[in-house]
Amino acid sequence: MENSRNMILAIVLSVVVLIGWGFIAERIAPTANEPSTEFVDGEQVPVEQPESNVVPDTPVERRELAEVLSDSQGDRIVIESPRIEGSMNLRGARFDDLVLTDYRVTIDPDSPAQRLLAPAGVEGSNFAEFGWAGGDIETPGRDALWQADAERITPGEPVTLRWRNGTGQLFAIVIELDENYRFQVSQRVSNFGDAPVSTQSYALIQRTGESPDPDNWLIHTGPTYYSAGDLDHINFGDVREEGTNGNRFALTNGWLGFNDKYWLTALFPQSGSADAAFQPLSGDRYQAVYSNTAQVVQPGRAITTRADFFAGAKEVTLLEAYDEDDGLTQIDLSVDWGWFYFFELPLFYVLHWLFMTIGNFGVAIICLTIIVRGLMFPIAQKQFKSFAAMRAIQPKMKELQERHKDDKQKMQQEVLALYQKEKVNPLAGCLPMFLQIPIFYALYKVLMLSVEMRHEPFALWLKDLSAPDPLTPVNLFGFLDFTPPTYLAIGILPILLGVTMWLQFKLNPAQMDPTQQKIFGIMPWVFMVIMAPFAAGLQLYWTTSNILTIAQQKWLYSRDPRLKEQAKAVAAE
Repeated sequence: MENSRNMILAIVLSVVVLIGWGFIAERIAPTANEPSTEFVDGEQVPVEQPESNVVPDTPVERRELAEVLSDSQGDRIVIESPRIEGSMNLRGARFDDLVLTDYRVTIDPDSPAQRLLAPAGVEGSNFAEFGWAGGDIETPGRDALWQADAERITPGEPVTLRWRNGTGQLFAIVIELDENYRFQVSQRVSNFGDAPVSTQSYALIQRTGESPDPDNWLIHTGPTYYSAGDLDHINFGDVREEGTNGNRFALTNGWLGFNDKYWLTALFPQSGSADAAFQPLSGDRYQAVYSNTAQVVQPGRAITTRADFFAGAKEVTLLEAYDEDDGLTQIDLSVDWGWFYFFELPLFYVLHWLFMTIGNFGVAIICLTIIVRGLMFPIAQKQFKSFAAMRAIQPKMKELQERHKDDKQKMQQEVLALYQKEKVNPLAGCLPMFLQIPIFYALYKVLMLSVEMRHEPFALWLKDLSAPDPLTPVNLFGFLDFTPPTYLAIGILPILLGVTMWLQFKLNPAQMDPTQQKIFGIMPWVFMVIMAPFAAGLQLYWTTSNILTIAQQKWLYSRDPRLKEQAKAVAAE
């Protein structure tokens, strides 16, 4: 019996550890590109590899967004598609003004659209830039003013930017936009001079500040890259610690960028292999940059390098379509499913289908809970039968406990003999708990990561299932004009979770060990506090699951012949 209770306690505590205890994992040290050679005029000569600081750090003065956009209005072309709006700065060929029209900053319908890109110098600056560096010719600088052949970038209407250096070289950037969040960028150098020239193209993403979303072992936010079949997560602290020449790696058939909980900005070079790095910049700024190998352009010839730039929401079905059909290799890995992705993805698709069918995410979560509990029904039945058997022999066990309270070894022997006589296996109720933990963990990841759930309402006061329950009795459900600290702001759903868990524990066999009995007595209220800061969608799932468990358990207890007999005996007394 004691071993059984210890195992149950270990299972319950493992959930606490799984949800509440984060740590920072060790990162694999990146490797750098090896030097290569090329044939020039029949001779093999080394091609110098780009330094990690191929693009110098240029601090800018902090300004207001509206002021920056207004001052540069004459140097911009419009970006417009069904899902994004903004503009591109022709000075420096920068994507630095972009909002996602399908998403709002808050749940208020009049809230502004979610901004993803912003110009250098403003709060929350985040932009992408394409250019050239190095070589033996003048290249367009970071402040070069490009000439565009159209006034707007829209799906199906490519725009070409051009810049001439005055010595016979023409630089061009051709930009195409799809219906969602993907920009296809071709960088071309044409040599109209009399001699060969060499240069190298680069692209970068630069942002100010770390991700507002937490970075832990469950959900990574921050610098991320995929190269040659491997995905690597780096945190901002490591980038700052390694310095400008740290965090360098060879980027092969992959991508790099900055990963937030719901959003992604990433570069996908299509040149095979590139030298890449994550770098700290002055102030609170960071940079993801790659540069292609320097290439020689013969007179009358041109070379082109291609890349994709993704700036948008991490919608699972869209990312998988990009990966499978459009060559954005493993972009779906930007959603940090972790090791159990094979288990989490089916849950996501079921939940997404329910949401699209029903139209309410809260109802979809309840339906998913019913489905999960239905699949677990036979296993739970075995668990509850074991609990019923334990409850039926509880009086006999208490009698043994009283009889041998001074001889614990004898008591254990008598209890084991009772188990054998009554054909009771105390461990039979533990296995279903082990099976339910992965399901709960998988659903936790699905609900926490899904941008599809962001700002989705349920009913009444639950206006955003991706946020904690906003109503708490601590401030009389909002009647008192103060916001309690997070550890005290226990909402209605967490309270219901604690109550239903307490009722569920009351139906289980009582613990013989007084210490364990006290632990299990306070466990529901501990979980109530732990779960209070989590998304209301997760709280809704757990509360619904508890209610269904209680109903199933009471139904089975009402049909158990031994418990019926026991109830009659108690009533007769």
